[in-house]
Amino acid sequence: MAARILDGKALAASIRAELATKVAALKAKHRITPGIAVLLVGEDPASQIYVRNKAKAATEVGFFAREVKLTATATEREVLAAVDAFNKDDAIDGFLVQLPLPPQVDPQRVIDAVDPAKDADGFHVTNAGLVFQARGGVAPATPLGCMALIKLARTDLTGLEAVVIGRSNTVGKPVAQLLLKEHCTVTIAHSKSKDLAAIARRADILVAAVGRSELVRGHWIKPGAVVIDVGINRGADGKVRGDVAFDEAVEIAGAITPVPGGVGPMTIACLLQNTLMLCERRRALN
Repeated sequence: MAARILDGKALAASIRAELATKVAALKAKHRITPGIAVLLVGEDPASQIYVRNKAKAATEVGFFAREVKLTATATEREVLAAVDAFNKDDAIDGFLVQLPLPPQVDPQRVIDAVDPAKDADGFHVTNAGLVFQARGGVAPATPLGCMALIKLARTDLTGLEAVVIGRSNTVGKPVAQLLLKEHCTVTIAHSKSKDLAAIARRADILVAAVGRSELVRGHWIKPGAVVIDVGINRGADGKVRGDVAFDEAVEIAGAITPVPGGVGPMTIACLLQNTLMLCERRRALN
């Protein structure tokens, strides 16, 4: 029997509709409009599309959205100045710096310059530490989206074995922390793990976030497992594929996200959720 397809588009639309209701109430009761901003440096086509989609989604739910663009030749000092301006702008409740940055700009220095109270992406070390200790903080949007999709398939994750393939600071590590918070037994696997297929086959929940097209084959998957594919890889044929060989995996998994249409739409929806949360915190509304 084929796996249940976890529809990220539908879930994201539901989240945005709920956010629109909350924003309307916020405006009516407190005359406050949540503000989100994005800093885009350079002309990367994928980044431009992503930023445009973020701004469109933010406007549709009633946010104030601002976008600042710098050229690919912008200096690190200019990028840091733009970040500082967002930090000081009271109309902005949350913002992000679109990655990747040009080679002359140190991304870690830029992320470190973001005010943690406005860190919509959840990349600042302060928020990462709070998430690590399960003390609140802002979790990155993609891991939050992964967790929402997992819970479509399994509402109670207690005691389940979870395997995360990928150890990035933006997806792999934080999604592992969120799974631990839900009382899973978590393994983080990576390119240097021995017998990756055997590790993956243990998983009741498998999150693939390694950036290698169709690395995870059908025989890697435990029958009935929940499979979350974070990968977005464009092949020579122009088609977008995930980190999981979908046609193989769908016949074995219990539930699986498609690529596209799975995790991707959830990232933007969860980014907006983070921004509303930051707005409420900054303005002491909860």
